[in-house]
Amino acid sequence: MKLLTFSSLFPNTVKPSHGIFVETRLRYLLASGQVESKVVAPVPWFPSQHPRFGDYAAFSKVPARETRYDIEVTHPRYLVIPKVGMTAAPWLMAQACKKEIGRIIDEGYDFDVIDAHYFYPDGVAAAMLGKYFNKPVVITARGTDINLIPQFTLPRKQLMWAANNAAGMITVCQALREEMIGLGIPGDRIVALRNGVDLQRFVPMDRAAARAQLGIDGFTVISVGVLDPRKAHDLTIGALPMLPDVKLLIAGIGPERKKLEALAASLGVTDRVKFLGAVAQTELKHYYNAADAMILASSREGWANVLLESMACGTPVVASNVWGTPEVVARPEAGVLMKERTAKGIADAVTELRRNYPDHAATRRYAEGFSWDDTTNGQLTLFSRIINSRGTLPTGNRAVA
Repeated sequence: MKLLTFSSLFPNTVKPSHGIFVETRLRYLLASGQVESKVVAPVPWFPSQHPRFGDYAAFSKVPARETRYDIEVTHPRYLVIPKVGMTAAPWLMAQACKKEIGRIIDEGYDFDVIDAHYFYPDGVAAAMLGKYFNKPVVITARGTDINLIPQFTLPRKQLMWAANNAAGMITVCQALREEMIGLGIPGDRIVALRNGVDLQRFVPMDRAAARAQLGIDGFTVISVGVLDPRKAHDLTIGALPMLPDVKLLIAGIGPERKKLEALAASLGVTDRVKFLGAVAQTELKHYYNAADAMILASSREGWANVLLESMACGTPVVASNVWGTPEVVARPEAGVLMKERTAKGIADAVTELRRNYPDHAATRRYAEGFSWDDTTNGQLTLFSRIINSRGTLPTGNRAVA
């Protein structure tokens, strides 16, 4: 079967970790030998590459075409309009990608299904493109697209239109599936297929050697994620005064760094907090192995891959009890869920973890239950059914554009 994978969340040479979970799922699907795919990964258009423009300048450096893991990837540019950009983004994205998708078809790759990731704006744009090219569309919901976007009136209407015109939908956790059903989307058209973990990339290492190499001593925790309010690194820093012998590593970049540094200084814990900046996925395993625990205090998560990455290295986690996270941290050997998402809640959870610290090998064995096999098989079943039925939607579910 031939897929056209469509998402603005896809790695590129400038941002190799951007949307890496989409690429990883696709790589495992392609490894089945039953699927081909080309990727259309639109990026915002911006006229300048000057560093002062931050992410927008970085996007302008993304090549028009590239090949990753033998996958052909193209990056059409779409216009982002300030202030009104959120509601206009799906249409602008779809219009910008029509020519590129038409080229792909004209060159002989007449795909069977559009495999879209992230419901808004990508899924809405994909539904528009599906109608234009007369192709069935499968949309994967990944978190914020379902637990935040529907709070906005017009984007919610657009999202519901896309859902009603999709041939099938995937969520990365059961909690998101239940939320979509609560929005009024028929549950028989939504399948929960959780993300897996790359068990070859994230592996246990000599922990003493990893700590020595990175200069780590004492009980050390690591927090991984972009430095923005949703990841709540401030709560983790805020827990340190209640954990006087604990050191914290923070891996990630983002707009909150200066604020977080100031917070650490005000709490008198600067000497116990180290900001690592951007850490490549290939290097993360060294930090996971060197740390005693990984902390994720996010306010929203669909399915946090960093939890499984840490566990696959044998390192247990402390995580906020939100959305799909309880489906990941479901056993004592995995780690501890916070009873409350506060600095004290983090401190209490870390103390609980230390009191009943799991065996590293048991944590790794737990992570091995999250291979990509089930997810790959679930995708193959769904795509085959849609192709065989020619993407026909159940009676009464098709909405009018």
